[in-house]
Amino acid sequence: MEVIQYKNINENLYHKRLSNGLEVYLLPKVGYLKTYGIISTNFGSVDTCFKAINDNHFSTVPNGIAHFLEHKMFESEKGDISQRFAQLGANTNAFTSFTRTSYLFSTVDHQYECIDLLMELVQNIYLTEDNIEKEKGIINQEIAMYDDDPNWQIYFSSIQNLYHLNKVKIDIAGDQKSVSNIYINDLLKCYNTFYHPSNMMLFIVGNIDADKCIEVIESNQNNKNYIAQKNIVREQIIEPETIFKKEHLLHMDISMEQIILSIKVNHIPDNPIDRLKREVSINMLLDILFSSSSNIYEKWEKEGLINDTFGGSYTSERDYAFIQIGGESNKINELESHLLNFMNHINEINISNEEFNRIKKSTIGSMIMLLNNPEGIGNI
Repeated sequence: MEVIQYKNINENLYHKRLSNGLEVYLLPKVGYLKTYGIISTNFGSVDTCFKAINDNHFSTVPNGIAHFLEHKMFESEKGDISQRFAQLGANTNAFTSFTRTSYLFSTVDHQYECIDLLMELVQNIYLTEDNIEKEKGIINQEIAMYDDDPNWQIYFSSIQNLYHLNKVKIDIAGDQKSVSNIYINDLLKCYNTFYHPSNMMLFIVGNIDADKCIEVIESNQNNKNYIAQKNIVREQIIEPETIFKKEHLLHMDISMEQIILSIKVNHIPDNPIDRLKREVSINMLLDILFSSSSNIYEKWEKEGLINDTFGGSYTSERDYAFIQIGGESNKINELESHLLNFMNHINEINISNEEFNRIKKSTIGSMIMLLNNPEGIGNI
């Protein structure tokens, strides 16, 4: 195994790429009781048009299929796999984002059995026409629940305003029509294409011995026959640099109005380090401008324009990035005016060395605190 030493914090990160292509990262945490494991596939809600394995033509699958497949992976001929984690004293869960699907466990005991079970979870699939039809009803109820969630609706609508063509503008779960059009062949096509070990990464952090851990993982994988797979070809979408819509007003039954100002960020760096530097830099800038310790936040709070829900964030993925600024307000029109005026004059803002160094230290402190959080480390 490759050993990456972090001498300043006295920790070693172990890495190995298995013969079947699975990327494995192991981070032992001395003195910790908890172990957290997460395995992710590079497959999310935006991946609906691609060349399936052994196919030279593009296939298009219904929106929401990555999320649907996440639900189905917990089923097996022996029953619900989450119950088997529970029998080991572990919690398990999963989530689907725009660009990945992840499965995870957290435990203080039987960690190696849980690692073995986590790989079984994602490397076996049990589908029937009946259990697929049953799942459609469950997911449609979930979609209806989010339809009534004002926080999700304003967040997602702000993204839809930005993009003309990028699939990030489509809800991760799809809609009731797209879910009703998901069938067993679609699910198998996605599973066989995206759930190959070469498109996945396993990260284990916590109370583990790296040598024993890699032994368990390799033993598990050596019992499975995976044929080498070519790189996945996804549809390349040429997204215009302009925004799709300047403004959108949502009417919902809420106690306090909300606003989000969204900024589309074009030209995503190809180099991962460059993307990370941009992400850290923009989030630091947003903290300097809009965090609870900023002059603007203090001023607007005193004027009754904002409350503790206000803030800014930057999101960046493989082919899209955007900034969102906003929160709740009892004076929504005034806040909108202040935000737009601020953005129109942002080049006039002066940032002192004192402000910069304060946020820099705060950012470093947050990263150091993250080192004590196995879930936070694993989910990065």
